Amino acid sequence: MKIALIGYGKMGKAIEDLMPPRGHEAVLKIDEHNRPGLTAEQLREADVAIEFTGPDSAVDNILLCLDAGIPVVVGSTGWLKKWAQVKKVCEATQGTLLASSNFSVGVNIFFALNKRLAALMNTHPEYAVSVTEIHHTAKRDSPSGTAITLAEGIIGSLDRKKDWVNHLSDHPEELEIVSERVDPAPGTHKVRYTSDIDDIELIHTAHNRKGFALGALLAAEYIYGKKGIYTMQDVLGI
Repeated sequence: MKIALIGYGKMGKAIEDLMPPRGHEAVLKIDEHNRPGLTAEQLREADVAIEFTGPDSAVDNILLCLDAGIPVVVGSTGWLKKWAQVKKVCEATQGTLLASSNFSVGVNIFFALNKRLAALMNTHPEYAVSVTEIHHTAKRDSPSGTAITLAEGIIGSLDRKKDWVNHLSDHPEELEIVSERVDPAPGTHKVRYTSDIDDIELIHTAHNRKGFALGALLAAEYIYGKKGIYTMQDVLGI
């Protein structure tokens, strides 16, 4: 495939490194310096776009891809308050979109385990639950999209939790997400259930960006030739 990389920082370059063995080519590389000149015509040189920029630019980039008729994989987080708008445009243009808070195969399996554990713990109110995430200091959004996905997975299965907060809380219906920023740290996420008797923990630790980059390429390969809105669960069949 011919791929447009919208966001050519560390993630974009990690994705590019994995392209040749899989038979793909980066035909367009967009960073903060050449983004103002990006056009639909340029995007149409690609079969699929992979967007990894940030919450301030993601929506404009997604809408440009949809208007150009280019399937887009979105790895940016922190923009989901505008999800309804993006979804509406995707449907109106009969476009193709796959957005995920995390493209790592391991993390998406972790998401599934998290939901299952929360369902099992629903009848055990003696356990308190919290989420902790650790990222490098350049991480712009806090909490991370991955931590929010974990929290939403817990809230969806654990009746005693109604909402998440990004600070310590004494309210029993609030789920705490504790965010730490430490260098170097590609990403660690922990879900912890604790009681007077014992603790149960699920932990995922990324060693580098290769898992995220490979997942993004798997997503691009999956949506190529398709129409509609997809998730990494569709890609992985989980």
